[in-house]
Amino acid sequence: MEAVTHEDIAILSIATRPDCLSQPVIELISELNQIKPVWIELGLQTIHEQTAVYIRRGYTLDVFNEAVTKLHKHGIKVIAHMIISLPGESRNMILETAQYIGHMHLFGVKLQLLHVLQGTDLAKDYINGLFSVMDMNEYIKCIGEILEILPPDITIHRLTGDGPKKLLIAPLWSANKKLVMNTMNRHFRDNMILQGRNYR
Repeated sequence: MEAVTHEDIAILSIATRPDCLSQPVIELISELNQIKPVWIELGLQTIHEQTAVYIRRGYTLDVFNEAVTKLHKHGIKVIAHMIISLPGESRNMILETAQYIGHMHLFGVKLQLLHVLQGTDLAKDYINGLFSVMDMNEYIKCIGEILEILPPDITIHRLTGDGPKKLLIAPLWSANKKLVMNTMNRHFRDNMILQGRNYR
């Protein structure tokens, strides 16, 4: 309440899990939304249950769907998080998640590159060769395909991300954010991607 009533705050953005949105919580968010716009960010990551189990997402796709439906009924804007290059996911599987997001009538999406960080079970699997990560050009091309799938009225809040350099095992190219963004912008320009699209 302190944040939403502060004169310098224009929008309240809350990142949470869909299984944390009980009815009383949604009613509180709805009250805040009457004061100033509230955006709720939910971690979808993937629509594929086998992947969700592997990354220990902790809830099924139905739980995500139910949360989005409840939030929409209260006029609350939803932003989904999606991770690209999850272990075992083909390009088609990634695009299926993008298509799903495109049909959910969401306000926005945050696209995130998978990072393999030291000290995690994911790092052990990567070191043991159980999965590989995309190179920069593969990732950028995949992002371009996703953007062409998503409806133009979905706001793109993020196109990539960079993990802590001291902990990053892979992909190491993601640590050079300037190179990534410049290469991405050039690819978008050359292929006329993002024409007429909202992105932040």
